[in-house]
Amino acid sequence: MVISLFSLMLFFAVPRFQFDVLSDHSKKTSRWIMLQVHALKEKSVHDQKRYVLHLSLDSNRLWVTNEIMSPEELEVAAANGYELSDDIKLLDVEYPGQEKISVGRADIYFYKKGYSDKAIIHMSNNDNEIFSFLIEPFLSRVRLYNKYIEFED
Repeated sequence: MVISLFSLMLFFAVPRFQFDVLSDHSKKTSRWIMLQVHALKEKSVHDQKRYVLHLSLDSNRLWVTNEIMSPEELEVAAANGYELSDDIKLLDVEYPGQEKISVGRADIYFYKKGYSDKAIIHMSNNDNEIFSFLIEPFLSRVRLYNKYIEFED
């Protein structure tokens, strides 16, 4: 009886455990982006500095700089940036009325008055799930979509 109950518990628990483990990197990266954008909007007003969220589409890395950093500090910030796990890929960054950036570096600016550039960050994982992060200029929250969206949508 005990063995059969234990088997039933494992039967239902193991698939859930695998799902949580597989999607953990996507969740972690999503939370990082959403919290970072919110914090940068607040920090730019509080510090009265322009901040920049840099996204390297080639090296799959994100980092933050501000307008008064020295060249050495800029290099350190880039080297110590948030590196995405191997199963997460930055696809592109889209700005309204401009070409998508799918190679090189994309920059999203956060201004002293509390607004930012309008942009969509597209990301995928090894399960072929695509995530779109819509950054609105005057809203502090980032909208997360579990599909590929564009400004024309």
